[in-house]
Amino acid sequence: MKNLSYNTKLRNIAIIAHVDHGKTTLVDHMFRQSGMFRENQEVEERVMDNMDLERERGITIAAKNCSVKWGDIKINILDTPGHADFGGEVERALMMVNGVILLVDASEGPLPQTRFVLKKALEADLKIIVVINKIDRKDARIQEVLNEVYDLFIDLDANEDQIEFPVLYAVGREGIAQKTQEGRGENLGVLFETIVDEIPAPSYDPSEPFQLLVADLDYSDYVGRLAIGKISNGSVHQSDELVCINEEGQNLPLKISKLQVYDGVNFKDAEEVMAGDIAILAGIEDVHIGDTICNKENPKPLKRIAVDEPTISMMFSINTSPLAGREGKIVQSNKIRERLHKETLSNVALKVEDSEDGDSFKVKGRGELQMVILIETMRREGYELSVGRPQVIYKKKDGKTLEPIEHLFIDCDESFVGIVSEKLSRKKRANDKSCQSRYRKSKN
Repeated sequence: MKNLSYNTKLRNIAIIAHVDHGKTTLVDHMFRQSGMFRENQEVEERVMDNMDLERERGITIAAKNCSVKWGDIKINILDTPGHADFGGEVERALMMVNGVILLVDASEGPLPQTRFVLKKALEADLKIIVVINKIDRKDARIQEVLNEVYDLFIDLDANEDQIEFPVLYAVGREGIAQKTQEGRGENLGVLFETIVDEIPAPSYDPSEPFQLLVADLDYSDYVGRLAIGKISNGSVHQSDELVCINEEGQNLPLKISKLQVYDGVNFKDAEEVMAGDIAILAGIEDVHIGDTICNKENPKPLKRIAVDEPTISMMFSINTSPLAGREGKIVQSNKIRERLHKETLSNVALKVEDSEDGDSFKVKGRGELQMVILIETMRREGYELSVGRPQVIYKKKDGKTLEPIEHLFIDCDESFVGIVSEKLSRKKRANDKSCQSRYRKSKN
């Protein structure tokens, strides 16, 4: 049996919730109350949602990491998306944490995307803290929602230890958390203390060499590609000679140009990063999610993590209409290609394939919302392009054509079950006819 040690000065947590249940607002107040900002410093609301589209739509699009200090303990926080199209980012984020804050609206209760992420967290055997948020709502039904959370845990086959989760009650927009439904808390001190007491410190094997599993990628115009991951064992210095073990098991030598850790919402340079902490290694070009970065003298790979495959594709091409050039300044195909390939460096759920003519590109992704966000972002950057209709990606296996399958969960009152089922069956029949029509056309 391994003799594990623990980095007691660290806690790694993810905050998961359905869209608009208040997780980004809660993180804002965690920043303020942990002393990350000066008392007279002006700070925007929803500081973690730094994309214009995130602020406008009121949702989190990209998973982001940050950290706060509570006493002498550093808490790394991963603010994850709540929409299914960005679910792949949630799964990767859970690889870097030891516990989860499950945030549930006191009126709406646990919704389908809460179920999806909670199932992943239970499968990973992560410690869970349940926070019932927005208890000040007039239509809040606090006890009923808590019972629904218990029902959800049971439905997801949680074991006895997982069901015995701590519960807190919060008003996220006011920065208040408390242990009881009655009364009124003063701040988020109870939440910080619960995180420190309930979430286990990251463990590591002191006999193992440095190992980091790449769980996310980003890109900086100044230092190049960024590899992000939690250090499983050992420690790393900026001057260390490292190797990257790729999917084929090859040891690729690499030299990092900068070693950083999270400090609030920013990066901070570090000479050494210890086991359990989340490190950012800059200047590494040939690295992919799931690769292991380790010492050159003692390379040992970790178990790879899988990245969800794309399910839909769209054709991006130059604008060939008579009105071309009136809306955007960047219209050249080589510029569009360069921008799309740059997107794949930080958004690993996207894949780009060049066409033979060089003027169009097939972009593959996880869902239509993901494509909409990419198109709108490029439009705001001054790009002008044409896009085709989304197409389902089919795969061939053992001579059979396979297609992606989506699981649909609908939460509705019992009185509406009949009409909802009827509308779904109509939709299914319409899709079946459309598929049969496409199949006949392809045969002809």
